[in-house]
Amino acid sequence: MSETKNAPALFTKENYKWMAIGAVVIAIGYLMMTGGKSENVNVFQREEVYSFRRITLAPIVILLGLGIEVFAIFRKSKA
Repeated sequence: MSETKNAPALFTKENYKWMAIGAVVIAIGYLMMTGGKSENVNVFQREEVYSFRRITLAPIVILLGLGIEVFAIFRKSKA
């Protein structure tokens, strides 16, 4: 019979907390990219599509969330 040894947990509760925070930040970034309904579908509204929030801020927020995820994965427990 093979004996199973108790290996230490790979992630701690603190790691999972940071992973959840990162996932929320990524979701916020994707929500910032979404847009409202156009009143006239035949008219292209350049200001709405190419707004600062959608083109610049939302991708930065998503990258920040991915950075938090990397931090959460590589973070070592204090004990």
